[in-house]
Amino acid sequence: MCGRYANTKSGEELGRYFEADEVDAVALPASWNIAPTQRVPIVVDRLSKTDPDEVPPSRFVTSARWSLVPRWATELASKYPTFNARSETVSEKSTFTGALVRSRAILPADGYYEWHTTTGVDGKPVKTPHYIHDPVEGELSFAGLYSWWRPPVADGQQPAEWILTATILTRAAAGPAASIHDRAPVMLPREVVDEWLDPTVEGDQSLVDAMVAESDAVLERLELHAVAPLRGDGPQLIGPLGA
Repeated sequence: MCGRYANTKSGEELGRYFEADEVDAVALPASWNIAPTQRVPIVVDRLSKTDPDEVPPSRFVTSARWSLVPRWATELASKYPTFNARSETVSEKSTFTGALVRSRAILPADGYYEWHTTTGVDGKPVKTPHYIHDPVEGELSFAGLYSWWRPPVADGQQPAEWILTATILTRAAAGPAASIHDRAPVMLPREVVDEWLDPTVEGDQSLVDAMVAESDAVLERLELHAVAPLRGDGPQLIGPLGA
């Protein structure tokens, strides 16, 4: 799973890295401790509203609420977590099936955290957070999905504004990260990001499975180190434990 991560790059920096056509004016502060339901940067490809068959999709960097809410939901808060979606079953879950077809996203990250559970001398579980990052690319591209949501409109009332929401796909862990946890985000190599985002391609389980296979290359080159318990925010959170 992925329940905490870091992103310190501005929208403009992400726009340059992902070769975006447009960057939203919404500015998000750098954070080394991003949690579910907070606003996070995402990258999406959008079809032209006037001529989708002739005009190529445009790339857009914006922000979304990290926990996907499908359009048919009646409330923003869900009874179960939706900040992650299991890649093995994403095409079977009604919460995510609509988004998988054409609403796929990248959630950029500097790195993410995972907790390694061991048994202490008293026999109780001890959880140690680890910071995980890509020393080669310096940027992680989490494969995700997005959905627009707004609350149902009561009779005689004006509709509320739409809220953009997003989730991160996860997979069985592999490579160095598998030593501390059995799950990991689906992290895409830069060369397959265009394929994942392309809204002219109808997304299905076979596309997800192909992206999971492509993510092996990223998982194998990750580096990780133990860090202190995550409290507050700031660059000190990713420093090696005891350094």
